[in-house]
Amino acid sequence: MSKMSIETERQALNGPTMGTRWSALFYTTEAFDRGPVRDALQTAVDEVDAQMSTWKPDSNLMRLNAVPPGTWVKVPKRLMEVLALGLDIGRASGGAFDIGMGDVVAAWGFGPVAADQHLIRNALDAVRQPAHTVLELDVPSARVRKAMPITLDLNGIAKGYGVDRLAETLHEFGISSALVGIDGEMRACGLRPDGQAWAIAIEAPDPDRRAPHSLLALQDAAVATSGDYRHRIVASGSHLSHTMDPTTGAPLRSSPASVTVVARNCAEADAWATALMVLGAEAGHELAMRCGLDALFLMRDANGVQTRTVGPLFDDRAASRAGVERSVVT
Repeated sequence: MSKMSIETERQALNGPTMGTRWSALFYTTEAFDRGPVRDALQTAVDEVDAQMSTWKPDSNLMRLNAVPPGTWVKVPKRLMEVLALGLDIGRASGGAFDIGMGDVVAAWGFGPVAADQHLIRNALDAVRQPAHTVLELDVPSARVRKAMPITLDLNGIAKGYGVDRLAETLHEFGISSALVGIDGEMRACGLRPDGQAWAIAIEAPDPDRRAPHSLLALQDAAVATSGDYRHRIVASGSHLSHTMDPTTGAPLRSSPASVTVVARNCAEADAWATALMVLGAEAGHELAMRCGLDALFLMRDANGVQTRTVGPLFDDRAASRAGVERSVVT
């Protein structure tokens, strides 16, 4: 038995959040008390959910949605941070990432209630202004004002932000090397005890099974994937993705099978993955290059799944079909 294996013990913690599970994997001494850490991690994601959920009528986000335009509303720190980042990426993506799509998401049945044909027609006919043009943030005073009616939805960024809060919480306990995640959004902190980067599987875009497409080695970075193969509904015999197109008010009809983005934090990776998914392989690839993003596009064609990459992290050395450590701890 090596000295390393004697001195460290694998800690795998998890819990419920946002309709799925959070996970945290790290290594400590055998005498480590994991109870307080697990409680703190659960509290961190519970705070995010309480502020940003569209499934909780009393969340801070839903209270903001209920207030009429022109009224300043006080919002808590975490929500303000996510709103500000969401608007920044909305501007940078030309509106491809839009946190103001809540009415469209709800109309098509991707929220707490079933799809509504009347609301779908309204969403399709609406002349829409992106959130970054109608939402005003007064960050020093922690308040927000809508210039016109808009329904905010943070599902394209809140999970990523929750992952960042997991990483920050571990850091507060002095744990600087860890792999944390919510569903498929992951953040790697430091290195594994053996000095290697954390290995994370990028899922194949297959709705019928969960299998790895490739392997990504990460250190002090985050990864998020947006795809058309999970969280779908069937309408008129067609499978519709949960990702909405701001230009049409409907689910994406033509898009990559998935887009994976690596960024400095998971909230950014989460939002950019959605933006590039909306833009598609061509325009998304061009924007990723201009913004200096690391991105992997997976596209289906008659020959199977094809890849298109941006950035050095997704070359053949970083993304291979090797075996990986499980990125979701159960």
